[in-house]
Amino acid sequence: MGFSIALIVFSLLLMLLVLMHKGKGGGLSDMFGGGMQSSVGGSSVAERNLDRITVVVGLLWAACIVVLGILMKVTN
Repeated sequence: MGFSIALIVFSLLLMLLVLMHKGKGGGLSDMFGGGMQSSVGGSSVAERNLDRITVVVGLLWAACIVVLGILMKVTN
């Protein structure tokens, strides 16, 4: 039951994080400072941190799916 709730929370959080990424025309991350480009080049610190957080949440989401699959197999 706990992993099912965690999967729902991680799914919603992952959707929110993906929507916050800046696309070709900008994104919701512009509201949080992600739209400011540095003159040196590359993406801003906010955008890089958003990338890192998205990857971590994605890995946790995948781990929840694996654990739920194992638990379903063991209980049946």
